[in-house]
Amino acid sequence: MKPRKKPKQENKDKALLEEILNKEHPLYKLAEKIEWEVFEKEFGEYYVEMIGRPGLPIRLMVGLHYLKYLYNVGDEAVIEGFLENPYWQYFCGYEYFQHKFPCDPTSLVRWRRRLGAEGIEKLLKETIEVAKREKELKSKDLERVNVDTTVQEKAIAFPTDARLYYKMRSTLVRQAEKENIKLRQSYKRVGKKALKKQASYAYAKQGQRARKQTKRLQIMLGRVIRDIERKTPTQSQEMKKLLEIAKQIFSQKKDDSRKIYSVHSAEVECITKGKIEKHYEFGAKVSIVTSSKKGYVLAIDALEQNVYDGASLIDSINKMQKIVGQRPKQLFADKGYRGTQHHPKDVEVYICGRKNLSTSLNAWLRRRSAIEPVIGHLKLDHRMDRNFLLGRTGDRINCILAASAFNLRKILRAFSFVLFSWLSFICFGSKKEASNHVFESPFSFA
Repeated sequence: MKPRKKPKQENKDKALLEEILNKEHPLYKLAEKIEWEVFEKEFGEYYVEMIGRPGLPIRLMVGLHYLKYLYNVGDEAVIEGFLENPYWQYFCGYEYFQHKFPCDPTSLVRWRRRLGAEGIEKLLKETIEVAKREKELKSKDLERVNVDTTVQEKAIAFPTDARLYYKMRSTLVRQAEKENIKLRQSYKRVGKKALKKQASYAYAKQGQRARKQTKRLQIMLGRVIRDIERKTPTQSQEMKKLLEIAKQIFSQKKDDSRKIYSVHSAEVECITKGKIEKHYEFGAKVSIVTSSKKGYVLAIDALEQNVYDGASLIDSINKMQKIVGQRPKQLFADKGYRGTQHHPKDVEVYICGRKNLSTSLNAWLRRRSAIEPVIGHLKLDHRMDRNFLLGRTGDRINCILAASAFNLRKILRAFSFVLFSWLSFICFGSKKEASNHVFESPFSFA
């Protein structure tokens, strides 16, 4: 059923939040600047009429996701923080202070699945619209953009053959028990013992013994696969999917391409970006487009495969046009985007190392490196360093919400800068003295 426009609220006999809160607080001002009605119109199509109980208010769900990625917390923590923080409650559309949880954390999971990556993109679009309305981002700033790729790692353990064999066999045994398939042998105890031995031998650098235990675990997996196929000529959809993954894990070799590195996240890629401290990263490649001057994230998306950076350039520009409504005139990228066959024809592409450019273009090309700290903040401050959402859709949703939170943080800083500039002027009496003094902000956006 369609969600309520306003949430159920308690303590209506008490004071309104807007009478208690500081109206100059950046989060309060941001709540006033976002056009929440846009989400009501856009997300209405994801609900049906007169079936089931009323859905949770859309502003509540959008606000919780903004806060989750803005403050780098999980689904459970954002619900707990909502109960303690009146500014968070006002941001999510409540008029009175609440003493009960607004929803279960699993409601956030189901809401993300309902919208998908295409729906979540509208949250990113609104952050850019807010920046435009506040004149933090002008149309001229969208004419020059920086483009780069990074790796969004998945929440998986470092893959080893022994552990993959053990995990895959355990998953098959659990599914067989669910479907009442009686296996000849489950290898639960001996498999666990073999995995412990393999880890001990590998730690002691006894390679021959470690390889022997790895081979034992592989043999156990093969026996379970064949036993299930003999006893179930027609498998369920879930069992078919697991058997396909199991056969690939059982047969894959060291130098194979398109290997499986995780049982529960078979889509994970092994990506090398030339880092000294981390040779291999397991996750998805993410393409990012930022404005060259202001550093706002204009488009972001997780790529399905570990494609060449240049091959993703046209799609990234098209994604920016879809979200922002404008194509750039000049684009600055690193040497990973070489190859004119991949460059859009209506955009001037400048690659690092290019010579004989004007002084102005050289300055803009040097500014390409400004995208690197943006990637760092997306990872360290907004949950893009380790993705806990499921599947390829989860990869896309996580990076889009991280970009939305990054843009919101820039807007919050703009609000707090105006506040402290005003306070400085009141305290010191002149703009010159106020500009020389540094105030420490009491608002924590970490």
